[in-house]
Amino acid sequence: MTKLTPAALFGCLVQVRRGEVAAMLWSFSYFFCLLCGYYILRPVRDEMGIQGGVENLQWLFTGTFATMLAAVPLFGWVSSRFPRRKLLPVVYLFFVANLLIFYVLLQFRIAPTFTAQAFFIWVSVFNLFVVSVFWSFMADLYRNEQARRLFGFISAGGSLGALAGPTVTATLAPATGPANLLPLSACLLLMAVLCIYRLAGPVARNPGEQSEIGRRAAEQPIGGSIFAGVTLALKSPYLLGIGVYVVLGTVLATFLYFHQAYIVSMAISDSGSRTALFAKIDLAVNVLTLACQLFVVNRLIGRFGIGIALMVLPALAVVGFFLIGLAPTLTVLVAFQVLRRAGEYAIARPAREVLFTILNREEKYKSKNFIDTVVFRAGDAVSGWLFEGLRILGLGFAGIAFVGVPIALLWAGTGWMLGRAQEDMRKKQDWRRRNDAPETYQPAAPQDSASTGGMGRVDGDGQPVIR
Repeated sequence: MTKLTPAALFGCLVQVRRGEVAAMLWSFSYFFCLLCGYYILRPVRDEMGIQGGVENLQWLFTGTFATMLAAVPLFGWVSSRFPRRKLLPVVYLFFVANLLIFYVLLQFRIAPTFTAQAFFIWVSVFNLFVVSVFWSFMADLYRNEQARRLFGFISAGGSLGALAGPTVTATLAPATGPANLLPLSACLLLMAVLCIYRLAGPVARNPGEQSEIGRRAAEQPIGGSIFAGVTLALKSPYLLGIGVYVVLGTVLATFLYFHQAYIVSMAISDSGSRTALFAKIDLAVNVLTLACQLFVVNRLIGRFGIGIALMVLPALAVVGFFLIGLAPTLTVLVAFQVLRRAGEYAIARPAREVLFTILNREEKYKSKNFIDTVVFRAGDAVSGWLFEGLRILGLGFAGIAFVGVPIALLWAGTGWMLGRAQEDMRKKQDWRRRNDAPETYQPAAPQDSASTGGMGRVDGDGQPVIR
Protein backbone atom coordinates (compact mmCIF):
# COMPACT_ATOMS: atom_id res chain seq x y z
CA MET A 1 0.00 0.00 0.00
CA THR A 2 1.41 3.40 -1.04
CA LYS A 3 2.02 5.78 1.84
CA LEU A 4 0.11 9.03 1.47
CA THR A 5 2.64 11.85 1.90
CA PRO A 6 1.71 15.49 2.66
CA ALA A 7 2.95 16.48 -0.80
CA ALA A 8 0.67 13.88 -2.41
CA LEU A 9 -2.25 14.99 -0.24
CA PHE A 10 -2.02 18.58 -1.52
CA GLY A 11 -0.97 17.56 -5.03
CA CYS A 12 -4.47 17.97 -6.48
CA LEU A 13 -4.50 21.65 -5.51
CA VAL A 14 -0.90 22.81 -5.80
CA GLN A 15 2.38 21.54 -7.21
CA VAL A 16 4.10 21.33 -3.83
CA ARG A 17 7.21 19.23 -3.30
CA ARG A 18 8.52 17.28 -0.37
CA GLY A 19 10.19 19.66 2.08
CA GLU A 20 7.99 22.61 1.06
CA VAL A 21 4.72 21.55 2.72
CA ALA A 22 5.39 22.86 6.24
CA ALA A 23 6.55 26.27 5.04
CA MET A 24 3.62 26.50 2.60
CA LEU A 25 1.06 25.73 5.34
CA TRP A 26 2.57 28.18 7.82
CA SER A 27 2.55 30.83 5.07
CA PHE A 28 -1.08 29.94 4.32
CA SER A 29 -1.97 30.31 8.03
CA TYR A 30 -0.04 33.57 8.32
CA PHE A 31 -2.02 35.15 5.46
CA PHE A 32 -5.30 33.77 6.86
CA CYS A 33 -4.76 35.48 10.22
CA LEU A 34 -3.67 38.70 8.56
CA LEU A 35 -6.63 39.15 6.23
CA CYS A 36 -9.19 37.81 8.70
CA GLY A 37 -8.07 40.54 11.09
CA TYR A 38 -8.23 43.18 8.37
CA TYR A 39 -11.65 42.16 7.02
CA ILE A 40 -13.12 42.38 10.48
CA LEU A 41 -12.28 46.10 10.25
CA ARG A 42 -12.96 46.86 6.57
CA PRO A 43 -16.81 47.15 6.59
CA VAL A 44 -16.58 49.55 9.54
CA ARG A 45 -14.04 51.69 7.67
CA ASP A 46 -16.20 51.87 4.52
CA GLU A 47 -19.27 52.97 6.47
CA MET A 48 -17.25 55.60 8.33
CA GLY A 49 -16.13 56.97 4.97
CA ILE A 50 -19.73 57.48 3.86
CA GLN A 51 -20.81 58.90 7.22
CA GLY A 52 -18.02 61.46 6.94
CA GLY A 53 -19.55 62.61 3.65
CA VAL A 54 -18.73 61.23 0.23
CA GLU A 55 -17.76 64.76 -0.82
CA ASN A 56 -14.86 64.53 1.69
CA LEU A 57 -13.43 61.21 0.51
CA GLN A 58 -10.63 62.87 -1.44
CA TRP A 59 -9.48 64.54 1.81
CA LEU A 60 -9.36 61.20 3.59
CA PHE A 61 -7.34 59.71 0.71
CA THR A 62 -4.99 62.70 0.84
CA GLY A 63 -4.62 62.26 4.60
CA THR A 64 -3.77 58.60 4.05
CA PHE A 65 -1.07 59.57 1.55
CA ALA A 66 0.42 62.12 3.96
CA THR A 67 0.50 59.49 6.70
CA MET A 68 2.30 57.11 4.34
CA LEU A 69 4.95 59.74 3.62
CA ALA A 70 5.69 59.93 7.34
CA ALA A 71 5.54 56.17 7.93
CA VAL A 72 7.85 54.95 5.15
CA PRO A 73 11.07 56.61 6.48
CA LEU A 74 10.23 55.16 9.91
CA PHE A 75 9.89 51.71 8.37
CA GLY A 76 13.17 52.26 6.51
CA TRP A 77 14.89 53.10 9.80
CA VAL A 78 13.49 50.02 11.55
CA SER A 79 14.27 47.66 8.66
CA SER A 80 17.85 48.96 8.48
CA ARG A 81 18.47 47.91 12.09
CA PHE A 82 16.51 44.69 12.63
CA PRO A 83 16.97 41.27 10.98
CA ARG A 84 13.97 39.70 9.29
CA ARG A 85 13.18 37.50 12.31
CA LYS A 86 12.69 40.61 14.48
CA LEU A 87 11.53 43.16 11.89
CA LEU A 88 8.18 41.57 11.07
CA PRO A 89 7.04 41.02 14.69
CA VAL A 90 7.98 44.64 15.50
CA VAL A 91 5.75 45.89 12.66
CA TYR A 92 2.77 43.76 13.68
CA LEU A 93 3.08 44.44 17.40
CA PHE A 94 3.08 48.17 16.63
CA PHE A 95 -0.25 47.80 14.83
CA VAL A 96 -1.65 45.68 17.69
CA ALA A 97 -0.90 48.56 20.08
CA ASN A 98 -2.65 50.97 17.68
CA LEU A 99 -5.76 48.79 17.60
CA LEU A 100 -5.98 48.74 21.38
CA ILE A 101 -5.71 52.55 21.49
CA PHE A 102 -8.54 52.90 18.95
CA TYR A 103 -10.57 50.41 21.00
CA VAL A 104 -10.35 52.69 24.05
CA LEU A 105 -11.17 55.83 22.00
CA LEU A 106 -14.22 54.25 20.35
CA GLN A 107 -15.42 52.46 23.46
CA PHE A 108 -15.52 55.67 25.50
CA ARG A 109 -16.57 57.87 22.53
CA ILE A 110 -13.59 60.20 22.83
CA ALA A 111 -13.74 62.82 20.01
CA PRO A 112 -15.98 60.53 17.89
CA THR A 113 -15.80 62.47 14.61
CA PHE A 114 -12.03 62.84 14.68
CA THR A 115 -11.60 59.24 15.83
CA ALA A 116 -13.78 57.98 12.96
CA GLN A 117 -11.75 59.93 10.38
CA ALA A 118 -8.47 58.85 11.95
CA PHE A 119 -9.65 55.23 11.96
CA PHE A 120 -10.50 55.39 8.25
CA ILE A 121 -6.99 56.65 7.48
CA TRP A 122 -5.35 54.21 9.90
CA VAL A 123 -7.07 51.14 8.42
CA SER A 124 -6.00 52.26 4.93
CA VAL A 125 -2.38 52.53 6.09
CA PHE A 126 -2.54 49.35 8.17
CA ASN A 127 -3.84 47.27 5.27
CA LEU A 128 -1.09 48.25 2.88
CA PHE A 129 1.74 47.96 5.38
CA VAL A 130 0.91 44.56 6.84
CA VAL A 131 0.14 42.99 3.46
CA SER A 132 3.24 44.54 1.88
CA VAL A 133 5.45 43.19 4.66
CA PHE A 134 3.83 39.76 4.26
CA TRP A 135 4.62 39.59 0.55
CA SER A 136 8.14 40.93 1.12
CA PHE A 137 8.69 38.01 3.49
CA MET A 138 7.24 35.55 0.96
CA ALA A 139 9.44 36.91 -1.86
CA ASP A 140 12.43 36.59 0.49
CA LEU A 141 11.56 33.08 1.61
CA TYR A 142 10.73 31.38 -1.70
CA ARG A 143 12.70 31.10 -4.92
CA ASN A 144 11.18 32.42 -8.14
CA GLU A 145 10.36 28.92 -9.34
CA GLN A 146 8.70 28.07 -6.01
CA ALA A 147 6.72 31.32 -6.04
CA ARG A 148 5.19 30.47 -9.41
CA ARG A 149 3.94 27.16 -8.00
CA LEU A 150 2.98 28.10 -4.44
CA PHE A 151 1.88 31.75 -4.30
CA GLY A 152 -1.61 30.99 -5.59
CA PHE A 153 -2.25 28.48 -2.80
CA ILE A 154 -0.70 30.77 -0.18
CA SER A 155 -2.96 33.58 -1.42
CA ALA A 156 -5.93 31.28 -0.83
CA GLY A 157 -5.13 31.41 2.89
CA GLY A 158 -5.73 35.14 2.76
CA SER A 159 -8.98 34.58 0.88
CA LEU A 160 -10.25 32.21 3.55
CA GLY A 161 -9.37 34.84 6.13
CA ALA A 162 -11.16 37.44 4.03
CA LEU A 163 -14.24 35.19 4.04
CA ALA A 164 -14.08 34.64 7.79
CA GLY A 165 -13.55 38.34 8.64
CA PRO A 166 -16.79 39.78 7.15
CA THR A 167 -18.71 36.80 8.56
CA VAL A 168 -17.43 37.58 12.04
CA THR A 169 -18.25 41.28 11.61
CA ALA A 170 -21.76 40.65 10.28
CA THR A 171 -22.45 38.17 13.10
CA LEU A 172 -20.99 40.01 16.08
CA ALA A 173 -21.28 43.72 15.21
CA PRO A 174 -25.05 44.06 15.85
CA ALA A 175 -24.71 42.50 19.31
CA THR A 176 -21.34 43.80 20.48
CA GLY A 177 -20.85 47.01 18.51
CA PRO A 178 -17.95 47.73 16.17
CA ALA A 179 -15.48 48.83 18.88
CA ASN A 180 -15.50 45.42 20.56
CA LEU A 181 -14.29 43.77 17.36
CA LEU A 182 -10.94 45.57 17.51
CA PRO A 183 -9.39 43.35 20.25
CA LEU A 184 -10.37 40.28 18.20
CA SER A 185 -8.51 41.69 15.20
CA ALA A 186 -5.51 42.35 17.48
CA CYS A 187 -5.52 38.69 18.60
CA LEU A 188 -5.39 37.55 14.97
CA LEU A 189 -2.36 39.76 14.38
CA LEU A 190 -0.65 38.11 17.35
CA MET A 191 -1.34 34.72 15.77
CA ALA A 192 0.29 36.00 12.58
CA VAL A 193 3.39 36.83 14.64
CA LEU A 194 3.51 33.18 15.78
CA CYS A 195 3.48 32.08 12.12
CA ILE A 196 6.36 34.45 11.40
CA TYR A 197 8.48 32.87 14.12
CA ARG A 198 7.76 29.40 12.72
CA LEU A 199 8.66 30.47 9.19
CA ALA A 200 11.85 32.20 10.35
CA GLY A 201 13.05 28.96 11.92
CA PRO A 202 14.13 25.59 10.50
CA VAL A 203 10.59 24.68 9.38
CA ALA A 204 10.97 26.89 6.31
CA ARG A 205 14.24 25.40 5.09
CA ASN A 206 14.45 22.76 2.41
CA PRO A 207 17.32 20.47 3.46
CA GLY A 208 20.26 20.65 1.10
CA GLU A 209 18.97 23.66 -0.82
CA GLN A 210 19.82 26.62 1.40
CA SER A 211 23.48 27.42 1.90
CA GLU A 212 25.03 28.68 5.12
CA ILE A 213 25.65 32.01 3.38
CA GLY A 214 21.93 32.43 2.73
CA ARG A 215 21.00 31.50 6.31
CA ARG A 216 23.47 33.98 7.78
CA ALA A 217 22.21 36.73 5.45
CA ALA A 218 18.63 36.20 6.62
CA GLU A 219 19.69 36.82 10.23
CA GLN A 220 21.44 40.10 9.46
CA PRO A 221 19.78 43.54 9.41
CA ILE A 222 18.93 44.71 5.92
CA GLY A 223 21.05 47.84 6.41
CA GLY A 224 21.21 50.82 4.07
CA SER A 225 19.70 54.27 4.26
CA ILE A 226 16.19 54.91 5.60
CA PHE A 227 15.38 56.37 2.18
CA ALA A 228 16.99 53.49 0.24
CA GLY A 229 13.59 52.16 -0.83
CA VAL A 230 12.89 55.44 -2.62
CA THR A 231 16.29 55.79 -4.30
CA LEU A 232 16.42 52.16 -5.41
CA ALA A 233 12.91 52.37 -6.87
CA LEU A 234 13.75 55.55 -8.81
CA LYS A 235 17.05 54.18 -10.19
CA SER A 236 15.73 50.86 -11.47
CA PRO A 237 13.61 50.86 -14.66
CA TYR A 238 12.22 47.49 -13.56
CA LEU A 239 11.00 48.87 -10.22
CA LEU A 240 9.74 52.02 -11.95
CA GLY A 241 7.71 49.78 -14.24
CA ILE A 242 6.17 48.03 -11.25
CA GLY A 243 5.37 51.46 -9.79
CA VAL A 244 3.62 52.52 -13.00
CA TYR A 245 1.63 49.28 -13.00
CA VAL A 246 0.56 49.92 -9.40
CA VAL A 247 -0.40 53.56 -10.06
CA LEU A 248 -2.50 52.77 -13.13
CA GLY A 249 -4.34 50.02 -11.28
CA THR A 250 -4.86 52.30 -8.28
CA VAL A 251 -6.30 55.11 -10.43
CA LEU A 252 -8.90 52.75 -11.87
CA ALA A 253 -9.67 51.17 -8.48
CA THR A 254 -10.19 54.64 -6.96
CA PHE A 255 -12.42 55.69 -9.85
CA LEU A 256 -14.53 52.61 -9.19
CA TYR A 257 -14.54 53.21 -5.41
CA PHE A 258 -15.86 56.76 -5.94
CA HIS A 259 -18.49 55.44 -8.34
CA GLN A 260 -19.45 52.93 -5.65
CA ALA A 261 -19.70 55.58 -2.93
CA TYR A 262 -21.91 57.90 -5.01
CA ILE A 263 -24.12 55.24 -6.57
CA VAL A 264 -24.63 53.33 -3.28
CA SER A 265 -25.36 56.52 -1.31
CA MET A 266 -28.00 57.52 -3.88
CA ALA A 267 -29.54 54.05 -4.19
CA ILE A 268 -29.60 53.10 -0.47
CA SER A 269 -30.37 55.62 2.25
CA ASP A 270 -30.13 53.39 5.34
CA SER A 271 -26.70 53.11 7.00
CA GLY A 272 -27.23 49.53 8.15
CA SER A 273 -28.34 48.44 4.67
CA ARG A 274 -25.24 50.04 3.11
CA THR A 275 -22.95 48.26 5.58
CA ALA A 276 -24.72 44.98 4.83
CA LEU A 277 -24.26 45.54 1.08
CA PHE A 278 -20.53 46.19 1.57
CA ALA A 279 -20.24 42.98 3.61
CA LYS A 280 -22.08 41.03 0.89
CA ILE A 281 -19.73 42.44 -1.75
CA ASP A 282 -16.76 41.38 0.38
CA LEU A 283 -18.24 37.90 0.76
CA ALA A 284 -18.88 37.47 -2.98
CA VAL A 285 -15.39 38.78 -3.81
CA ASN A 286 -13.70 36.40 -1.43
CA VAL A 287 -15.66 33.29 -2.51
CA LEU A 288 -14.75 33.98 -6.15
CA THR A 289 -11.16 34.82 -5.21
CA LEU A 290 -10.70 31.57 -3.29
CA ALA A 291 -11.99 29.49 -6.20
CA CYS A 292 -9.62 31.24 -8.62
CA GLN A 293 -6.63 30.91 -6.29
CA LEU A 294 -7.15 27.18 -5.80
CA PHE A 295 -7.96 26.21 -9.38
CA VAL A 296 -6.93 28.97 -11.80
CA VAL A 297 -3.95 31.17 -10.91
CA ASN A 298 -1.18 28.55 -10.65
CA ARG A 299 -2.22 26.97 -13.94
CA LEU A 300 -2.59 30.39 -15.60
CA ILE A 301 0.91 31.54 -14.57
CA GLY A 302 2.46 28.15 -15.26
CA ARG A 303 1.02 27.88 -18.76
CA PHE A 304 0.94 31.47 -20.01
CA GLY A 305 3.53 33.26 -17.85
CA ILE A 306 3.55 36.33 -15.64
CA GLY A 307 2.91 38.80 -18.47
CA ILE A 308 -0.46 37.29 -19.41
CA ALA A 309 -1.45 37.00 -15.75
CA LEU A 310 -0.70 40.70 -15.26
CA MET A 311 -2.90 41.57 -18.26
CA VAL A 312 -6.05 39.72 -17.12
CA LEU A 313 -7.27 42.42 -14.72
CA PRO A 314 -6.57 45.35 -17.11
CA ALA A 315 -8.52 43.53 -19.82
CA LEU A 316 -11.43 43.11 -17.41
CA ALA A 317 -11.18 46.82 -16.54
CA VAL A 318 -11.51 47.80 -20.20
CA VAL A 319 -14.80 45.90 -20.45
CA GLY A 320 -16.05 46.94 -17.01
CA PHE A 321 -15.54 50.68 -17.39
CA PHE A 322 -17.05 50.58 -20.85
CA LEU A 323 -20.18 48.90 -19.45
CA ILE A 324 -20.44 51.38 -16.58
CA GLY A 325 -20.17 54.15 -19.14
CA LEU A 326 -23.14 52.67 -20.95
CA ALA A 327 -25.18 51.85 -17.81
CA PRO A 328 -23.99 53.46 -14.51
CA THR A 329 -26.38 51.45 -12.32
CA LEU A 330 -25.96 49.72 -8.95
CA THR A 331 -26.24 46.26 -10.52
CA VAL A 332 -23.51 46.89 -13.10
CA LEU A 333 -21.29 48.54 -10.50
CA VAL A 334 -21.59 45.67 -7.98
CA ALA A 335 -20.93 43.04 -10.64
CA PHE A 336 -17.85 44.86 -11.92
CA GLN A 337 -16.58 45.58 -8.40
CA VAL A 338 -16.84 41.92 -7.42
CA LEU A 339 -15.03 40.74 -10.58
CA ARG A 340 -12.37 43.46 -10.35
CA ARG A 341 -11.49 42.84 -6.72
CA ALA A 342 -11.51 39.06 -7.19
CA GLY A 343 -9.19 39.44 -10.19
CA GLU A 344 -6.90 41.69 -8.15
CA TYR A 345 -6.59 39.35 -5.18
CA ALA A 346 -6.60 36.04 -7.07
CA ILE A 347 -4.51 36.78 -10.16
CA ALA A 348 -2.94 40.25 -10.38
CA ARG A 349 -1.58 40.38 -6.82
CA PRO A 350 0.14 36.94 -6.78
CA ALA A 351 1.56 37.62 -10.26
CA ARG A 352 2.85 41.03 -9.18
CA GLU A 353 4.50 39.54 -6.08
CA VAL A 354 6.42 37.07 -8.26
CA LEU A 355 8.06 40.09 -9.91
CA PHE A 356 9.93 40.81 -6.64
CA THR A 357 11.39 37.33 -6.14
CA ILE A 358 14.38 38.04 -8.40
CA LEU A 359 15.44 41.20 -6.52
CA ASN A 360 17.80 41.57 -3.57
CA ARG A 361 16.64 41.83 0.05
CA GLU A 362 16.84 45.62 0.31
CA GLU A 363 14.69 45.97 -2.80
CA LYS A 364 12.26 43.30 -1.56
CA TYR A 365 11.61 45.02 1.75
CA LYS A 366 12.32 48.74 1.31
CA SER A 367 11.55 49.43 -2.35
CA LYS A 368 8.60 47.07 -2.34
CA ASN A 369 7.22 48.71 0.78
CA PHE A 370 7.66 52.16 -0.79
CA ILE A 371 5.79 51.05 -3.93
CA ASP A 372 3.06 49.23 -2.01
CA THR A 373 2.41 52.13 0.37
CA VAL A 374 3.53 55.59 -0.76
CA VAL A 375 3.22 54.99 -4.50
CA PHE A 376 -0.10 53.19 -4.02
CA ARG A 377 -1.58 55.91 -1.81
CA ALA A 378 -0.15 58.65 -4.03
CA GLY A 379 -2.15 57.08 -6.84
CA ASP A 380 -5.19 57.10 -4.56
CA ALA A 381 -4.78 60.77 -3.65
CA VAL A 382 -4.13 61.96 -7.21
CA SER A 383 -6.93 59.90 -8.71
CA GLY A 384 -9.34 61.09 -5.98
CA TRP A 385 -8.75 64.70 -6.94
CA LEU A 386 -8.75 63.76 -10.64
CA PHE A 387 -12.20 62.19 -10.21
CA GLU A 388 -13.50 65.34 -8.51
CA GLY A 389 -11.86 67.52 -11.18
CA LEU A 390 -13.59 65.60 -13.95
CA ARG A 391 -16.91 66.01 -12.13
CA ILE A 392 -16.35 69.76 -11.77
CA LEU A 393 -15.65 69.92 -15.51
CA GLY A 394 -19.09 68.47 -16.09
CA LEU A 395 -18.35 64.80 -16.73
CA GLY A 396 -20.95 62.50 -15.22
CA PHE A 397 -20.50 58.91 -14.07
CA ALA A 398 -20.64 57.65 -17.64
CA GLY A 399 -18.06 60.12 -18.94
CA ILE A 400 -15.58 59.38 -16.15
CA ALA A 401 -16.04 55.65 -16.74
CA PHE A 402 -15.13 56.09 -20.42
CA VAL A 403 -11.95 57.94 -19.33
CA GLY A 404 -10.97 54.72 -17.53
CA VAL A 405 -10.92 52.67 -20.75
CA PRO A 406 -7.67 54.05 -22.28
CA ILE A 407 -6.03 54.01 -18.83
CA ALA A 408 -6.88 50.30 -18.62
CA LEU A 409 -5.33 49.69 -22.05
CA LEU A 410 -2.10 51.40 -20.93
CA TRP A 411 -2.20 49.28 -17.76
CA ALA A 412 -2.41 46.10 -19.83
CA GLY A 413 0.61 47.11 -21.93
CA THR A 414 2.65 47.81 -18.80
CA GLY A 415 1.82 44.36 -17.42
CA TRP A 416 2.98 42.69 -20.63
CA MET A 417 6.30 44.56 -20.61
CA LEU A 418 6.92 43.70 -16.94
CA GLY A 419 6.30 40.02 -17.64
CA ARG A 420 8.89 40.02 -20.44
CA ALA A 421 11.44 41.92 -18.32
CA GLN A 422 11.02 39.52 -15.39
CA GLU A 423 11.52 36.50 -17.62
CA ASP A 424 14.72 37.98 -19.10
CA MET A 425 16.10 38.73 -15.63
CA ARG A 426 15.20 35.26 -14.36
CA LYS A 427 17.05 33.60 -17.24
CA LYS A 428 20.16 35.70 -16.54
CA GLN A 429 20.08 34.73 -12.88
CA ASP A 430 19.67 31.05 -13.73
CA TRP A 431 22.62 31.24 -16.10
CA ARG A 432 24.83 32.83 -13.43
CA ARG A 433 23.85 30.23 -10.85
CA ARG A 434 24.56 27.35 -13.21
CA ASN A 435 28.04 28.76 -13.74
CA ASP A 436 28.78 29.02 -9.98
CA ALA A 437 30.26 25.88 -8.41
CA PRO A 438 27.92 24.97 -5.50
CA GLU A 439 30.70 24.03 -3.09
CA THR A 440 32.57 27.30 -3.63
CA TYR A 441 29.61 29.61 -4.07
CA GLN A 442 30.33 33.30 -3.58
CA PRO A 443 27.50 35.87 -3.55
CA ALA A 444 27.33 37.97 -6.66
CA ALA A 445 28.44 41.57 -6.40
CA PRO A 446 25.68 44.15 -6.67
CA GLN A 447 25.04 45.10 -10.25
CA ASP A 448 23.72 48.35 -11.58
CA SER A 449 21.00 48.71 -14.15
CA ALA A 450 23.46 48.96 -17.03
CA SER A 451 24.86 45.49 -16.33
CA THR A 452 21.44 43.86 -16.04
CA GLY A 453 19.90 44.98 -19.27
CA GLY A 454 18.55 48.22 -17.77
CA MET A 455 16.35 46.29 -15.35
CA GLY A 456 17.89 47.06 -11.94
CA ARG A 457 20.03 45.16 -9.43
CA VAL A 458 19.86 41.45 -8.92
CA ASP A 459 21.22 38.99 -6.37
CA GLY A 460 23.63 41.26 -4.56
CA ASP A 461 22.60 40.40 -1.02
CA GLY A 462 24.41 37.16 -0.36
CA GLN A 463 21.46 34.90 -1.08
CA PRO A 464 22.21 32.01 -3.43
CA VAL A 465 19.21 29.77 -4.11
CA ILE A 466 16.75 29.60 -1.18
CA ARG A 467 16.22 32.72 0.86
